[in-house]
Amino acid sequence: MRLRYVCLLFCIFFVGYMKAGNTKISPDSLMSVMKRVADWQIADYPRHLHKWTHTPVMWTNGVMYIGMAEWASLWKDDSYFEWLKKIAAKERWHPAKGMYFADDICVSQLYCQLYEKYKDPVMLQPTEARLEWVMNHPSKAELTYESPHSHDRWCWCDALFMAPTVYARMGKITGDIRYWNFMEKEFWETVELLYDRKENLFYRDTRYLSMREKNGAPVFWGRGNGWVAGALAVIIDQLPENYPTRLKYITLYQQLMKRVAGLQDDEGYWHASMLDTETYRMPETSSTAFFVYGLAWGIRRGYLPEKKYFPIMEKGWSALVRAVHPDGKLGWVQAIGSDPQRVSADMTEVYGTGAFLLAGTEIYRMVMEK
Repeated sequence: MRLRYVCLLFCIFFVGYMKAGNTKISPDSLMSVMKRVADWQIADYPRHLHKWTHTPVMWTNGVMYIGMAEWASLWKDDSYFEWLKKIAAKERWHPAKGMYFADDICVSQLYCQLYEKYKDPVMLQPTEARLEWVMNHPSKAELTYESPHSHDRWCWCDALFMAPTVYARMGKITGDIRYWNFMEKEFWETVELLYDRKENLFYRDTRYLSMREKNGAPVFWGRGNGWVAGALAVIIDQLPENYPTRLKYITLYQQLMKRVAGLQDDEGYWHASMLDTETYRMPETSSTAFFVYGLAWGIRRGYLPEKKYFPIMEKGWSALVRAVHPDGKLGWVQAIGSDPQRVSADMTEVYGTGAFLLAGTEIYRMVMEK
């Protein structure tokens, strides 16, 4: 009789926990760990600026700024926004040099975010000029990765986070549908080439279409698929409800996240290789953060059923928090690359911080809406 009573109490508690969904994630804990990570990153920021891969307008920092701007919108004052604005103003609101190269326009996402807060047209002028030129002189290069001038187009899956998101944001800010229409054509050509509809995962670029991991599985890079998950969240948010192909983006997002959710490990992480976790047993937090962001984003907007996906998201966020060092440094972030590589607990990168802050802010908004 006593055993039945204990079992009944456990069942009541478990059902209540599943319905509450967010009992392990509090607003205070979210704010605390995000502030620690953000402050560590700001203090560490000058250390890398002498490297060409980490100049203020490079994609590496650009991704960090995007997450930092989302975090800034939660903080009680404008100190984080002012830090970002100071960097952008020093660069005179210019993207990096490459006219076509997707990575070089990534920083313009920050300029769009700052414009939405401060409404200063100067913040967008260089980006508008860059996009206008590209739309008026579209590249006709082949998307095969090693073909001539292929990088003038979005021929690698990372590019889907770097450039289409800027066109999407500019479309929403200006109401000029040309931005969305240009993005539409280029985005789906890349998807048709790199999306494996059997596996529901993205190859990094055409070099990987026939490559295999040690276990014989196709090579699907963790962060590469994370870039796409993050891109879809940003793009769908910018498109109007009546945009003709908005549902197509949502369907792709749902297919990708369903597959991704099933590849989370027992500890809550995803790995550098999506399908060969024996070779790459170590966790990888930049991909994990983008996937947690993608899951939280979809749950909050009703594109993913909360009952199924909240526990996966929650487990992933807990894993990310465990990867944060006491001083706020996010560990287990794979270095710059294009394929699965080994990672250690001490490895970090600015784009990992950006993805972490995107995930945390989206979860915070979800929790506050409960």
